[in-house]
Amino acid sequence: MTASQNSPTRPVRVRFCPSPTGTPHVGLIRTALFNWAHARHSGGTFVFRIEDTDASRDSVESYEALLDALRWLGLDWDEGPEVGGPHGPYRQSERGDLYADALRRLIDAGEVYESYSRADEIEARHRAAGRDPKLGYDNADRDLTDAQRDAYRAEGRAPVYRLRMPDRDITFTDLVRGDVTFRVGTVPDFVLARGDGSPLYPLTNPLDDALMGITDVLRGEDLLSSTPRQIALLEALQRVGIGDGPLRYGHLPLVTGEGNRKLSKRDPESNLFLYRERGFVPEGLLNYLALLGWSIGDDRDVFTMAEMVDAFEIGRVSGNSARFDLKKAEAINAAHLRALPVEEFARRVQPYLAEQDVTIDTDADRAVLAAAAPLVQERSIVLSDAARMLRFLFVDGKDFALDEEAAAKNLGADAVPVLEAALTGLDALTDWSAAAIEESLKASLIDGLGLKPRKAFAPVRVAVSGRTVSPPLYESMELLGRERSLARLRGGVERAGGLG
Repeated sequence: MTASQNSPTRPVRVRFCPSPTGTPHVGLIRTALFNWAHARHSGGTFVFRIEDTDASRDSVESYEALLDALRWLGLDWDEGPEVGGPHGPYRQSERGDLYADALRRLIDAGEVYESYSRADEIEARHRAAGRDPKLGYDNADRDLTDAQRDAYRAEGRAPVYRLRMPDRDITFTDLVRGDVTFRVGTVPDFVLARGDGSPLYPLTNPLDDALMGITDVLRGEDLLSSTPRQIALLEALQRVGIGDGPLRYGHLPLVTGEGNRKLSKRDPESNLFLYRERGFVPEGLLNYLALLGWSIGDDRDVFTMAEMVDAFEIGRVSGNSARFDLKKAEAINAAHLRALPVEEFARRVQPYLAEQDVTIDTDADRAVLAAAAPLVQERSIVLSDAARMLRFLFVDGKDFALDEEAAAKNLGADAVPVLEAALTGLDALTDWSAAAIEESLKASLIDGLGLKPRKAFAPVRVAVSGRTVSPPLYESMELLGRERSLARLRGGVERAGGLG
């Protein structure tokens, strides 16, 4: 028998319902993205709710981090915290009365029963029957008499409340994987609440789905095994007048890391905010996360979120695990950096310059940044790259420092004649432009000293910018100006002479 499911003609309502524990990770955000794209593509509703009933693990900091993450990425929600909506509250910690009412109805209807068996008793019964002792609960308490329940209570035992699973196979059509069947008897009656009535996740999560009118649940494949329990509970809730029965489910492929194991919160590459700190842009990171299980087609890897929304169909999501590839993520991000209007690129670089102790707060600084931004935009993988390449243009004195590794390789004793020749040629220039600087350096170092370009220009680049990777050399020196450029070259001679 196939579980009845919401009609596809109903407006799509999806939910993203994380627990506020730890830092948001990329697998969690990939799930949010697919739900958001499914809602936006179908003209449906994206509900954001917080599952915060575990006081020992939940934290205000993690809750605020979730809000921060979604806002940074532009994954806007239609209902939820700080937005409101007709089905609030949207935090489980504020929905206790709703859970208590639903549990009471289920108990009164006989859908749920008190269970007193201890783990050791369940294991002993399995052994006595020749079964695997690790099979779990054996449904032994389904038909306890009043006298048996009274006896257990007299012993001081506290019950748990279990849902009666149906005596039939449970089959549903997964939006990603097709038909899935769980055979009768393979899923035991499960616990919905403790004896004091405090609800557990197996009750609160599907109940919230029912009360909020959710139609489609897109989540990781690691939750596939919980689906028959949720279908059974949703059917029971419908029988007691709550909700419209089972939903549509789609189980997304796992995001894996090294060794094809599931990427966990403990893996450094899973921390979403590390990518923001490095200077990934939301467009680039979301584009890459979309590729973890889905493709826009036509051998395209780079696309906008508007293009994703237009093309997204849940049936095209792959069931195969998706490996997180940092190099590919960086390449996608670099493509999005190149696509930014140069003014926008310059604006986004400024917070990363601030982390390099550079504040763009004068018209002169803004003019230099505007001129320099296009010089590094094509060379940057992340915004912090651009900030490091640009920093030398805005600092002087003790704030300007040579990269020690670059200096060791390029400012040895053999660099002294190179830098002195460069100084002699440049000091004679009356036109301090990139073209004139290029002509002078080539004449002094390549024609005059007979050096190959790498040997000629590497010491100059390091002396002027402090790094081996910088914006184009001649344009950099034009922006830096005559006096500052010559002073940097003289400092390079002192450093190279000292090393010699």
